[in-house]
Amino acid sequence: MFFTQIADSEPTTEAPMVADPSRRTFLTRIAALIGATGLGLAPQSGVAWDEPPALGSPQWPAPSPSPRYWNRPPATYRYGNPPPRSWNRPPPRAWNPSPPRTWNPSPSPSWDQPWNTADLNARVERYVARLRQTGQLAANERTAWLVYDFTSGRFLVTINAGLPYQSASMIKPFIALAFFNKVQEGQLSYTPFHRQRMEAMIQRSDNHATNYFIELLNRTSGRSGPAEAEHTLKQRYPGVFRHTRIVESIPGGGRSYRNRASALDYHRFLQALWYDQLPYSAELRRLMYLPNRDRVYTGAAGVPRGTQVIDKTGTTARLCGDMGILIAQGRDGRRYPYTFIGIIEKARPASNYYAWKNARGDVIREISSMTYDHLRQLHNLV
Repeated sequence: MFFTQIADSEPTTEAPMVADPSRRTFLTRIAALIGATGLGLAPQSGVAWDEPPALGSPQWPAPSPSPRYWNRPPATYRYGNPPPRSWNRPPPRAWNPSPPRTWNPSPSPSWDQPWNTADLNARVERYVARLRQTGQLAANERTAWLVYDFTSGRFLVTINAGLPYQSASMIKPFIALAFFNKVQEGQLSYTPFHRQRMEAMIQRSDNHATNYFIELLNRTSGRSGPAEAEHTLKQRYPGVFRHTRIVESIPGGGRSYRNRASALDYHRFLQALWYDQLPYSAELRRLMYLPNRDRVYTGAAGVPRGTQVIDKTGTTARLCGDMGILIAQGRDGRRYPYTFIGIIEKARPASNYYAWKNARGDVIREISSMTYDHLRQLHNLV
């Protein structure tokens, strides 16, 4: 199968305590490449990672209006006005994809393959260590990083990759996948209204839309909506969602701290998505490609215009993250896709939410730029 079984106790490598129109062409260029799996470790000692109790049932107001932040030019961007990621409908696909099926991936190389680019892993380690030494990362913050190069079939960075972290809004594509599985099984339908709500959930990270789909999942079984989402994913894709926990709807104020997943879970999901191994893969890719406030391309000075991005961010007063696939352009005219996952989690809510999430978002952008610089040399990218 694509994702081989591995131990969840590999050693960490993190140093302790110290849109543009061209992006839409990716839908005609999906290649069949090689997959892999993951590793993990324990959290930093001496830090208490508290778990707040579940909050009350959410309210259900009308969908929020579409934002306009992506219409401002790139030069004005700082913390909330990214350049365009406009949607151009792609031409018909060159092949007829097989009908939806249950999870049955093919074999892939073992995780225990030699590193061919360990220097990027070390470079990220040094950068994170420097942030700790200078106080730009606090003692009660931990991070996770994963970069996987589809072209070489190798992990370039794995730092705390198998450790479950708060997922915040990065759980929303998982909710979408659980819903699409129910559609495939005939228990639910994907209507134009559902499509609109799905775009609100993924593109605008609308919490009410998310809870709408969680409630639909609740209606398909005797379990709660969150429990049914987790059950569906783990039953259908046990090799992908190994560290995922979905235990709550999005509470009032968006303080979702209890749902969890690892960087490896995000990577395995993205890998299956890239290879059309999930129901409604093309629709999921389209949804995650819509303009949004990403942290891997927008504002990342080292990632050039024209790089395509399929991603989902997550943000609370305790979590700043992004997970996605970037499709870089090579000077030879080929595309070079890779997954990038960056997560920064705080033990307790930040006292200044906006300053904290902006600063940590810039850390993710810097490491995304670092990654592209490395891949530029590896694959002669533009």
